[in-house]
Amino acid sequence: MAASKGGQGRSIRLPKNVCGERVRIALVEARPAGLSLRQLVAATGLSAYQVRKGILWIKEVAAQEHLTPLIYTARDGYRFPTDPADWIAYERAQFAAALTRISRLLSGTVTPHALKYPDDRWARFVLNQTTSMVSTLDLLANGAAPVGT
Repeated sequence: MAASKGGQGRSIRLPKNVCGERVRIALVEARPAGLSLRQLVAATGLSAYQVRKGILWIKEVAAQEHLTPLIYTARDGYRFPTDPADWIAYERAQFAAALTRISRLLSGTVTPHALKYPDDRWARFVLNQTTSMVSTLDLLANGAAPVGT
């Protein structure tokens, strides 16, 4: 699958689903191993941009259609693992990353805002609304939530 090139070395625009199917097929063929971005470029003949576009399509559409969860690890790259423990570990890592980002937003921006302007309705609203979300993300990231229910 050589990458199609338009004039002056530019890649031809391919729809998300075409890029996604090429990436999905490459990952299915590589199972259970994963492929890095560079390896996916080589395996599909797509550009790095097109591979990323395909990965997004898989996450948004194809994973649910084909019941194949897509995960990424720095060690193994992108892959469709067969062991649910791999899915759960990836999901927990994603929840931990979300918890970190939101916690830093709250501690670095929203809380100082609320302390400086205690009557600000927006800051109070954000802090009140995010309290349960932070608790839930913490439970999900740390595995305290029941698995398999």
